[in-house]
Amino acid sequence: MTDPRTTRPPAVSPGGDTPSVEAFGYHQELKRSLSFTDLLVYGLVFMVPIAPFGIFGSVFQASGGMIALAYAVGGLAMAFTAASYSQMSRAFPMAGSVYTYAGRGIAQPVGFIAGWMILLDYVLVPGLLYLIAGVAMNAIVSSIPVWVWLVGFVVLNTVVNYLGIEFTARINKLMLIGELIVLAVFLVIGVVALARGEGNGLDALTPVYNSDTFSFSLVFGAVSIAVLSFLGFDGISTLAEENRDSARSIGKSMIAALALAGTLFIVQTWIAALLVPAPDALIAEGDAGGTAFYDAAEAASGHWLYVVTAVATAIAWGFANSLVAQAATSRLLFAMARDRQLPSFLAKVHPTRRVPINATLLVAAVSLVLGLYMNSRDDGISLLSTLVNFGALSAFLLLHVAVVVHYVVRQKSRDWWRHLIVPVIGFAILAYVIYNAKVAAQELGFVWFGIGAVLLVFLLVTGRKPVLAEEAK
Repeated sequence: MTDPRTTRPPAVSPGGDTPSVEAFGYHQELKRSLSFTDLLVYGLVFMVPIAPFGIFGSVFQASGGMIALAYAVGGLAMAFTAASYSQMSRAFPMAGSVYTYAGRGIAQPVGFIAGWMILLDYVLVPGLLYLIAGVAMNAIVSSIPVWVWLVGFVVLNTVVNYLGIEFTARINKLMLIGELIVLAVFLVIGVVALARGEGNGLDALTPVYNSDTFSFSLVFGAVSIAVLSFLGFDGISTLAEENRDSARSIGKSMIAALALAGTLFIVQTWIAALLVPAPDALIAEGDAGGTAFYDAAEAASGHWLYVVTAVATAIAWGFANSLVAQAATSRLLFAMARDRQLPSFLAKVHPTRRVPINATLLVAAVSLVLGLYMNSRDDGISLLSTLVNFGALSAFLLLHVAVVVHYVVRQKSRDWWRHLIVPVIGFAILAYVIYNAKVAAQELGFVWFGIGAVLLVFLLVTGRKPVLAEEAK
């Protein structure tokens, strides 16, 4: 059998402007069928346009009520990261996300650490999404336990992902339309309610800036939670080998998805902050039940809007978002297994569906076990959220370093803005966000990093370091 790491290429991607996957020593196994629109929709669904519905109370409390500011700063931080993703996706148009970019842009051991850290995001986030959805549905239909909802969402998404990426893309579009309709209903009703003077009495600018409580550490601490809503734009990069257009489409779709979602996040949290009952109590006592946003919706138009927003959150997180999260995670596992960094059975591609079947099933199993376990803990959602964010942001730091090393150091680029200034600013912002994150997230995140470092040493000692083919000339 031909070794996929030594096969020589067709040299360019379908768009004709960047190297193809074969140029890096791999076979084209996944099906190239996704357009720019498919990628954009995928990113939007992954981020969930109504993502703040589920974590509104937590971010509101952490930001001292300046929730719109927290989302604006979070969007800015992710914009710099999206710019770095755009540059690296053009240089290395392959599945694997930051694992591939750091591994080929810096060194393969660094790529392993980047992949390991973002696994903390990718592997845990489906379980988090299923758990949030199960809790939301249980709050509406209490006769059905959380675990039943959780199992149902896992099975449904696994079947859809098994049917192939094209079917997943079609489902994504339907889910996105539904989420946008619900969001539009809330925004219109919310604006009308505020115009009638039915808000909570806060000044209109308070969700953006409150001089009595503002501090950089407060805002960036809230950003460390709010960025959970933005995570997902990077998942577009895992579909690089299923993109049928130019590799530039990967970067463009990431930036477009981030800009659209960020705008929606700021607007909806701003309006909800002016509607939510007892905002001072929410800051002081928190949102243990996770219903703060639904309470704001109810204050605007009655209990029916409470139910609509709660159900929409459950479907968006438990089906739409977790569907694409499972797909992205399976592609990351596939890429790492293909390079012998994870067990080889994870690199198996279904012969007719052309999806990484074993990786997809493993993600489903892990999500199920993790969701059921965290459901038994009082702090399950909070703990998972902080771990997911820490893993993603840590990997993004290495992404920014990869841009500088690959372009400025190796390629001698003099495009100082895109290849030096942007990644340096992005690195600095993310480092400050991580510094202000919860101590529990920092501690558990560094434990995960330590495990990855030990595993890396084991892989190197046992000769498992991959031999990556050089880029075709």
